[in-house]
Amino acid sequence: MIQVHFRSQDGSVTSVAGADGDSVMEIARNNGVHGIVAECGGSAMCATCHVYVSPDWLERIPPMSEFEDELLEGTGAPRMENSRLGCQIKVSDTLDGLEVTVPASQY
Repeated sequence: MIQVHFRSQDGSVTSVAGADGDSVMEIARNNGVHGIVAECGGSAMCATCHVYVSPDWLERIPPMSEFEDELLEGTGAPRMENSRLGCQIKVSDTLDGLEVTVPASQY
């Protein structure tokens, strides 16, 4: 299993596990992580699984697609350099221990 650590805006951290190939959004939703809405269920249509990837992990995750880049323009929380959609980050052993921060709101 692959651990992902979700930091909330109050600083608390929820650490949960997922399987190789799961998306960060799926891991959050399957484990009840607060703040990941995922209205479209991972179809990359809503941007309600917006997360901020810890800078230490940015070089290890795959580059974002042009489509994801466009969707991130419509997030409820401010877009930052480390913004990504959780549905577009598939985890693997190389991402074991990934740290992301959940925005205060997805709307």
